[in-house]
Amino acid sequence: MKLLILDAGHCLSLALAREVSRRTDTELVIEQGTTITASRLETIAPDAVIIPPLARPLDMAPAEVTAHADAVDACLDACLSQDVALVWCVSDQLYEDGLDVPIDEHVVPAPRDESLRRLVQAGDRIRAELQHHLIVRLGPLFALEGSHAWLNDIIQSLVAQEAVRAAEDVIFCPTSADAVAMALIGMLQQQVGGANAWGAYHLAGTEPVSAFTFTSMVRTQLLTHLEGRGEQIVLGEVQPLKHHHDAKLRRVLNCRRVLDVFGVHQKPWRLEAGRMLDAWCLTRENDRAGDTGASA
Repeated sequence: MKLLILDAGHCLSLALAREVSRRTDTELVIEQGTTITASRLETIAPDAVIIPPLARPLDMAPAEVTAHADAVDACLDACLSQDVALVWCVSDQLYEDGLDVPIDEHVVPAPRDESLRRLVQAGDRIRAELQHHLIVRLGPLFALEGSHAWLNDIIQSLVAQEAVRAAEDVIFCPTSADAVAMALIGMLQQQVGGANAWGAYHLAGTEPVSAFTFTSMVRTQLLTHLEGRGEQIVLGEVQPLKHHHDAKLRRVLNCRRVLDVFGVHQKPWRLEAGRMLDAWCLTRENDRAGDTGASA
């Protein structure tokens, strides 16, 4: 199976590259840009094109969100011309107002924000015009490297003793970029093998949580990891934010369909975050040992 990944610096693109490097059944081509032409697609001849998501479109300038939707439209045109499958990952923020119950795949987002509505229009067009498509709605992505990585931004701010502000009244399911990469490749392998299960799917980590609780957990575990390695450090504080004064807003994705159709299990975000913190601390320890050796 050959996959074409757009937006080379995105945390999901980097995670996909790591996952493919561990496999012998998948070939990967990564493009720097966020769009592809029909001629380039014809040259590469992939089984599918994967477009990583705008991780937090509500926090971005409307022009950036609209530009992403325009790029998705251009990719769709190319895929239609070459009969290539398209996989588009989108943020759970498209469910702008959330729901009190877990959100099923058949619930098409209907945001009030104009730029988010433009993303929904791009999704509507994919569903209407391209049979071989996967629209994968994701909980908030986290990773250690790449754009939209979130976890790395939290760590860097804490280590710099900067205050990290995080909403405590928006509930969602943080999602490891590594877990998404593993799931996407598994899903596409089954599709190439004849599963023919195209459509919309939800994929998120287990355990709904607020950004404040997630960030606080990262701070606590980071401090524990560093002190366990003999490093005494002062970290920045985590400060709660409130956006909704009456009730908490819930964006909890129901991921049952991806389990029933592809056998993809949700991964606990606490374990994934803990694994990444282990890796980050080990890299920091090795870097500090290297600096000490060099100065000696």
